[in-house]
Amino acid sequence: MPPTSQPLRKLGFLTIGLFDGADPGRGHESTLGIIELGEQLGFDSAWVRHRHLQYGISSPVAVLAAASQRTRRIELGTAVIPLGWENPLRLAEDLATVDLLSGGRLNPGVSVGPPMHYDQVKEALYPDTADVEDFGYERVQRLLDFVRGKSATDFSGVEGFEVFSDRVQPQSPGLGRRMWYGGGSLRSAQWAGEHGMNFLTSSVVKAEDPEKSEDFADIQLSHIRAFRAHHPDGDRARVSQGLVVIPTDSASPEQRAKYTAYVEKRTPRTVTPQGPARMMFAPDLVGTSAEIAERLHAHAAFQEVDEVAFALPFSFEHDDYVQILTDIATRLGPALGWQAAT
Repeated sequence: MPPTSQPLRKLGFLTIGLFDGADPGRGHESTLGIIELGEQLGFDSAWVRHRHLQYGISSPVAVLAAASQRTRRIELGTAVIPLGWENPLRLAEDLATVDLLSGGRLNPGVSVGPPMHYDQVKEALYPDTADVEDFGYERVQRLLDFVRGKSATDFSGVEGFEVFSDRVQPQSPGLGRRMWYGGGSLRSAQWAGEHGMNFLTSSVVKAEDPEKSEDFADIQLSHIRAFRAHHPDGDRARVSQGLVVIPTDSASPEQRAKYTAYVEKRTPRTVTPQGPARMMFAPDLVGTSAEIAERLHAHAAFQEVDEVAFALPFSFEHDDYVQILTDIATRLGPALGWQAAT
C-alpha cells in the first residue's frame, strides 16, 4: 500500500440528519445519539448538513447547541450553512453563543450562492428585498467581520439602565480562526485562502475547464493547492476532505447488499460532469476498511490532507450508522494512521 504524505491527524464524520415528517423528534434524537457515539468512539469531530424545506436538519446551530450539552470533547461543525438563507449578524450571534456553550468546540462551515429554488421561495424568504439581496462572497465577509469582532454599528455606551456594544455579542475568542468555507470551485478555494478561512472540500467539485482533466481527484487536488497558495499559513492551512465511505467489516449480509445497491445506483453520475455547472461527483467508497484505505492512499487529493470528515450515506437506518461509524473508528481510521482521541 503506498503511504500518504502524512498520517491522518483528525478523523470526523458528517451526517444529514434525516427524519420522518410525521415524527421529526425521533430523527433529531437519532442524530444526537450518533454524535454521542462518535465521541465515545474517539472521533475528533462531528458535522451536520443543512437542509431547508426538506426532511433534514434545518437548524444545525440549534442541533449542535443540544449536542454541546451531551458531549464534552468532540468538535462540532456545520457542513455547510448556505448563507443565502441567513442574516450574517444574527448568525454571528448564534454561532458565538453555541461556541461558548460548547467550550470552544464549534467549527462553522458556510457557503454562498442563491438559495435553492430561489424563484419559488424568495417571496417567503425576502418579500421586500428579493431582487437586491447579494448572495456573493460579501455575505461571508460580513459574517467573518462580525465573528472576528469588527464593529456592527457606530453606537455604543449606556442608555438609561441598558449598556450597548458596537460589536456583536457575545464574542467568543478563537471562533474566527475556526470558520470554514465549503467550496467546490477554484475561485472559492482561492477566496477562502485569501480571507484566512479553513477549507472544506467534499465529494462534489466543478470541472470548470473542459480542456483540462475531468478526473475528480485531480480537480480536488488543484483546489487544495490553490487554497493553500493564497492562505497566509501556506501549506499549514487546514483542509478537510469529505468523501462518502462505507466500510463493511462488521456489516451483516443484508447491510452489505443494501450498501452495494446504494453505491451502484449513485455510480453513473460519477463518470462525467453533470449539468451546465459541470459538477463532478466522487465515487462512494464501499468495501472492507483495508480496501477503502488502499483506495484513499492512491487518491491524489487525500494525499494532501491530514483531516477528513467522512460523509455518512443518506437514507440509512440508525443501526447502519452505528456499524459504519464503529468500523471507521476501529478499523479504517487506524489503517490510515489515525489514533482515537481519549
